[in-house]
Amino acid sequence: MPDTAAPAGGAEDALLRRITAALAPEGPGRPLLLLVEGAAGTGKSRLLRRLAAGRTGTVLRTVPDGPLPGHGPVLLLVEDVHRAAPADTARLASLLAAPPARLACVLSYRPEELAEPGLVLGPGTEFPASLTVVRHVLGPLDVAAVRRMADHALGADRVTAGLAETLHRASGGVAQVVADLLDQLAADSPAGSPAGGRPLCVDADRLDAPPRLNTLVLRRTAAVPAEHRQIVFAAAVLDEPATSRDLAVVAGLAGRAGHDALVAALRAAALQECGDGRYGFASPLAAAAVRGAADGPDREALHRRAARLLAGRQPVPWERVAGHRRACGDERGRLLAVERAAQQYEDAGEQPRAVGLLESALETGTIPEQVRSRLAMLLARCAVVGLRSDQTLKVLRHIVADPGLPPAVRGEIRLDLGLLQCNQMGQVMEGRDELARAVEELAGRPTPLARAMSALAMPYGPDASFAENVVWIERAVAVAEESGDPVVQAAVAANRVSVLLNGGDPAAWQLVDRLPRDSDIVGSRQQTSRGLCNAADAAVWLGHYEKSRALLSEGVELAARSGAVYAEQTGRGCALVLDWATGNWSGLADRCRAFVDEAGDMPYLASDARMVLGLLALSRGEWAGAVTHLTGPGAADLDTGPVPISATVSGALIRMALAHEDVAGAAAEADAAWRRLRAKGLWAWAAELAPWAVEATLRAGDAPVASAMTDEFAAGLEDRDAPSAEAALAWTRGVLAEHTGETAEAAAAYGRSAAAYRALSRPYHEALTSAAAARCVLGLREDDGSAVAALSDRATVFDSLGATWDAARTRADLRLHQPAGERRPPGRPGYGDVLSPRETEVAELAAAGMSNREIATTLHLSPRTVEQHVARALQKIGVHSRQQLAHALGAAD
Repeated sequence: MPDTAAPAGGAEDALLRRITAALAPEGPGRPLLLLVEGAAGTGKSRLLRRLAAGRTGTVLRTVPDGPLPGHGPVLLLVEDVHRAAPADTARLASLLAAPPARLACVLSYRPEELAEPGLVLGPGTEFPASLTVVRHVLGPLDVAAVRRMADHALGADRVTAGLAETLHRASGGVAQVVADLLDQLAADSPAGSPAGGRPLCVDADRLDAPPRLNTLVLRRTAAVPAEHRQIVFAAAVLDEPATSRDLAVVAGLAGRAGHDALVAALRAAALQECGDGRYGFASPLAAAAVRGAADGPDREALHRRAARLLAGRQPVPWERVAGHRRACGDERGRLLAVERAAQQYEDAGEQPRAVGLLESALETGTIPEQVRSRLAMLLARCAVVGLRSDQTLKVLRHIVADPGLPPAVRGEIRLDLGLLQCNQMGQVMEGRDELARAVEELAGRPTPLARAMSALAMPYGPDASFAENVVWIERAVAVAEESGDPVVQAAVAANRVSVLLNGGDPAAWQLVDRLPRDSDIVGSRQQTSRGLCNAADAAVWLGHYEKSRALLSEGVELAARSGAVYAEQTGRGCALVLDWATGNWSGLADRCRAFVDEAGDMPYLASDARMVLGLLALSRGEWAGAVTHLTGPGAADLDTGPVPISATVSGALIRMALAHEDVAGAAAEADAAWRRLRAKGLWAWAAELAPWAVEATLRAGDAPVASAMTDEFAAGLEDRDAPSAEAALAWTRGVLAEHTGETAEAAAAYGRSAAAYRALSRPYHEALTSAAAARCVLGLREDDGSAVAALSDRATVFDSLGATWDAARTRADLRLHQPAGERRPPGRPGYGDVLSPRETEVAELAAAGMSNREIATTLHLSPRTVEQHVARALQKIGVHSRQQLAHALGAAD
């Protein structure tokens, strides 16, 4: 008897071909028997409908006691043969013993409900040699098939991979259960509702068994004799495929009683074989339905025995033990199991799982103070390496405020609360206040004290100078050595790398090499991954891009492998800044937007991506978008956010203000940003600020202050390894020289800056400074061909990067200095309905959102001329608004 095991579509097509061949009048007329076997809800009726659909000739769809054909050709479809009375199976057997020519008979049945297992027509089942017999088994759907069903029922835009996996897991892949669950979801969130267009999020624990499934499993459970029924409830409480021995233990059945009960449950199809000597339900929802039907006291006894059984395994599945102890009312035992489960997850590097478990435990019931303190410390420790959790923050704040908490315990919890606020929550100032208070409370406890001190040493915050950060890290190193704790020593070593490397100390690279990458302790590896990702971030700001890329690759991989989720995400954010700096702009905006969406409401984590989005928008002249990304909702606050990001954002804001001729606004921003950086005292972070801040100060008429700023920048870089800032210093000196009339010196300084950026592989900054150098050269020698060529080449570079605004500015400068022989002759050339080069430039900037006045400033035109170019562009393209113009130009690209 052949078995068809092909995928559904291919297998069904093969069955249709077999039926067609059996019924063909010109064929041999050999009759066919197709046995369609499948558990309840696997789609047997749907298959029979497809086999009958569109077929010409006689099709008889019936039940076992229905009429049977006398002669062919006929397609006979008999459903639910497992329910047939003996007399009806005898009639079918008689028909098939001497089948008429050109008969195709399809019998569908549930194998688990056959009176005699494996014998579809009872004990007398026998098929003659003249009959072709094929068996087609319908099993559970895979995740892809569930996804297709969900897409069809709910709409593809509302179905995520996570939803499909949840439905597959909850239903066990049973097609009818999937369909019923989808009906429930569609009814709960119809397409026209406010949430109708958004992807659905479904918690598997909140799904209820559909009524059809509920009725089926309870009917089958009721069919098990009362003295054996406890084995079914035991399987429901265990809620996983289990051995016969484990089922008997949980059911409280000794000796032969357990065996007999399991056989009875299998015969009633209340349980099924799951392979490897294990038994259970087709889906978790089926188990939940049966579990809910058990009497309360009996269910408690089952959970108590299940907890004892699982506590005897090695390793102990403590989270499941906690669930069973809670279900039987053993609160003390539950809390003990929760603590051990969380420790188990922490040791395995699965802190997010520990966090969810501990949050749930601390939210419920009255917990003894000592236990509550231990759970809270464990929660805090796990939370700082995971992602944001507002619930964790709420729990920790509540616990820290308890006056009865021992000071040392409060200090340790306060330490992790401060770290959580500084990192995941973006509440830097509040978090550092908590850390400072934790230092006072942790006196005499070197392990947590070293962690608190090293956290206060991290240099990114604006509340302490870099000199203070260095003092804190030196104190932390000494205390960590005293503690003898390898995880704390790894954490302090990681922070020491961050402090010294951001300061441009060349000796920091040796410290990076000494981080314990191969430690046997998960916590040490997590701290190392954080140190590597932080070192990569520091390297980006310094200008060591190849080193940053290598550190990122190593750090993100180690973070993913060791469960340091937050470190992994910070590394991915750093990679976006690295791509921006090195000109890897293709698809960068999309990568940034995806990261912002993924980071959700963690402002510190998303700050890199938002900054890059703003810088990209600025290069295109998309002013509104730039402002939104740099200063809008979710952006890092300039006064409290990470200092290197604040400095870079301020540089962009100054540049925008200058482009709009808002010199006073640019100078005010420059002054505020410079004061912040001076207070920090870490001048390597001025690389993206200094040229624009000095230019704004010069254009505001304060050359002495601009000169002093340049000197201060230079002094801050002495003995520092900061190649990006050194390139920016040359640029800044060029700005100062150009605006004070020393054009030749300015051209030379810009040239040195461009060469430095070229060596760093920073194409955007190299193009900006090369264009500035060429502009100065042309100011000295208007017919300098090499300078003209340099402007033309840099406009091409800007085009390749997608920097529309910079390309337009550069071409405007180019036209001002174009040699006379290359200028177009008097009179307007005829371009007909095609946009002229100037109209194209104007149209692109207008489509980017620039006003006529802004375009005029950029292209050195009058606002009236720009207005005329925009009008002609709209007319030639055939649109009526700038928004339509943007769509038209985008479609043309």
